[in-house]
Amino acid sequence: MFHYTVETTQSVEEAMTTLENNLKEEQFGVLWQFDIRNKLQEKGLDFDQTFHVLEVCNPKEAKNVLEKNLLAGYFLPCKMVVYDENGTTKIGMPKPTSLIQMVEDEEIKKLAADIEERLIGCMDKSV
Repeated sequence: MFHYTVETTQSVEEAMTTLENNLKEEQFGVLWQFDIRNKLQEKGLDFDQTFHVLEVCNPKEAKNVLEKNLLAGYFLPCKMVVYDENGTTKIGMPKPTSLIQMVEDEEIKKLAADIEERLIGCMDKSV
């Protein structure tokens, strides 16, 4: 699987707040939030599903990764999503280890595995 996704009984808004707080504990910040439903509706398109994209980053880890291999920057910042699917709130992300395979750098793969483990921990604590 290229992604990791969990379900929660929280609302999308509650899940986003909980996730953001858990990310802070790992020194990850939310750089940007994108509400896809609102943006599409703003453009006159009919889309009724709640779907938020968050770009998250740990500056220290980003610097470390970029200093080792600039190609890893193609995958920064990390992307996470919070959305409603048929009344169930889901929190997900593409796995950094899946994405980083394309860089073909063993040292970067180890860093990606550590970051992935920490982000999964944040997601699991957010349910």
